[in-house]
Amino acid sequence: MAGKNERQRRQAREKYRRQQELRTARQRQVRKRWLTGFSAVVAAGLIAALLVVFLPGGGTKKPSASPSKSPSASASASASATTSAATVAEPAHHCTYTTASPLAKKVSLPPTTPDYSAGYQATINTNLGPITVNLLNDKATCTVNSFVHLAQAGFFNNTQCHRLLTSGIYVLQCGDAYATSAAKLDCSNTSNIGTGTPGYEYASENLTNAKYPAGTVAMANGGTATSNGSQFFIVYKDSSSGLGTSYTPFATVSSGLDIVQNVAKDGYSCTYPQAGGGVPKKKVIIDSVTIKKT
Repeated sequence: MAGKNERQRRQAREKYRRQQELRTARQRQVRKRWLTGFSAVVAAGLIAALLVVFLPGGGTKKPSASPSKSPSASASASASATTSAATVAEPAHHCTYTTASPLAKKVSLPPTTPDYSAGYQATINTNLGPITVNLLNDKATCTVNSFVHLAQAGFFNNTQCHRLLTSGIYVLQCGDAYATSAAKLDCSNTSNIGTGTPGYEYASENLTNAKYPAGTVAMANGGTATSNGSQFFIVYKDSSSGLGTSYTPFATVSSGLDIVQNVAKDGYSCTYPQAGGGVPKKKVIIDSVTIKKT
């Protein structure tokens, strides 16, 4: 009897051991499947994060360094536009303007249906004399439409041309309403000056084989081909090799270029730490910009 009981106890122990092994094996399988699924989720999350960071349009569009709207190849807003604007047949019959910041001065959006058949002449009335430009409405219709709108709304009134470049790129930059006529420009890296927008932005135009000889007026941008706003620059010496083809040429100077050239001769008083160039020694104040249809 004792022998039989011992065999039964051994069999029971063996059965229990096999059950434990099966239970442990099943638990391992469950843990393995869970870890595999978790790894897949983590991997997918990392891939999604990388796509957000590295694909065009990921990350912040506008740099914080002043001035962000830049025609300088060395500036934080580079001459190599990172977002391509869709090619639009000119003259454009429809324009798209989208919200942008920071808002330097409140103004309404331009009309989305431009007067594409009109001819325009603008006179930039400054404290140093008038600079007259012919607007290229048949080649940069939406840019001209915006410039005319801003001029007629008084956006440029009592603002300073805040930036002068004198090496490699030869331009005087204007059009930021943060740079009021009363503002003291000191090249401070924490200043808003150089970053201002009219509260909207739009795509570049007229970039195919773009050149920037003396007398060209072109739009500054925030480093992408869709970040044009109110800031523009006047080229006083050929800058085609330095500017590439990233800035919309929208006008040519017909008179008053000597004013800008004389400002350039005096140089600048301080240097913008990241964007290059600096504040013109000779203060240039835009009193108003008047528009004439031709």
